Amino acid sequence: MKGAADSLETLIGEIRACRACAGSIPEPRPVVWVSPETRILICGQAPGRRVHESGRPFTDASGDRLRSWMGVDYETFYGDRRIGVAAMAFCFPGTNPKGGDFPPPPRCAQLWRKRLIDTLPAVELTLLVGGYAQKWALGEGVRPSMTETVAHWRDFAPAGYLPMPHPSWRNTAWLKRNPWFEIEVIPYLRRRVADLLGRPHLDSDHQKSGLASAQFPA
Repeated sequence: MKGAADSLETLIGEIRACRACAGSIPEPRPVVWVSPETRILICGQAPGRRVHESGRPFTDASGDRLRSWMGVDYETFYGDRRIGVAAMAFCFPGTNPKGGDFPPPPRCAQLWRKRLIDTLPAVELTLLVGGYAQKWALGEGVRPSMTETVAHWRDFAPAGYLPMPHPSWRNTAWLKRNPWFEIEVIPYLRRRVADLLGRPHLDSDHQKSGLASAQFPA
């Protein structure tokens, strides 16, 4: 384990020193939040402006919704080393004048992604948040749309992957159009997170949110 920890520490140091996209993004400031103990890995798109400023992943309203989906509080999310975050790009790509942020520069994943994943042998559950992470991880298994990929989440669960929409407020309308996500997927996610962290299942929360009747895959 010590050798793995040393290898990961060295790699994280290289990532945080990376300036490969300097000049094409506002300011390189790589944000990666993993440890050798990481069992739950969250893979989103790229840091937003608030994350860029804080240096911590999901320090925004999206993070509040994600933590609710997972059934963990703020202290657990940042304090439990078994929860890690590594987006498809580690730096804020800038704000698109047409709305939202620019997509993650593919160069980041090409440089670092495989190396990082290879140094995280304890990961058992990977949350693929959004289409970019899903395409990278699932390859030919990805469906024509993000909605279809998420709808077929049971196909990917045995391999330890869970495709999800981004928890951004921009997807609130998507959640309303696709109520099955909160009925089927969220209870499974909470159960898996609770199992991996050795915590009680949040059955009472499921009942309060109308999710008690959801079925879990074997």
